[in-house]
Amino acid sequence: MLNLSAGRRARLRYLPGSYEVLEQGDHVVCAVTGEPIPLASLRYWSRELQEAYRDAEVANRRYREARALGLL
Repeated sequence: MLNLSAGRRARLRYLPGSYEVLEQGDHVVCAVTGEPIPLASLRYWSRELQEAYRDAEVANRRYREARALGLL
């Protein structure tokens, strides 16, 4: 079966506890590190900032930074 979304960046709307796929793809990019995150591995994101994060450490670092900047 042909997978047309392989290698493509997905566009998501991040919701509390889930996300909505706006454009099909197989990964998103971490807002902090720039690393690709396969959708199957995506566990951390910010609904308020509409950003994805590689792991809990990166998500916490970005949350602290956003609070300090008054974004949250």
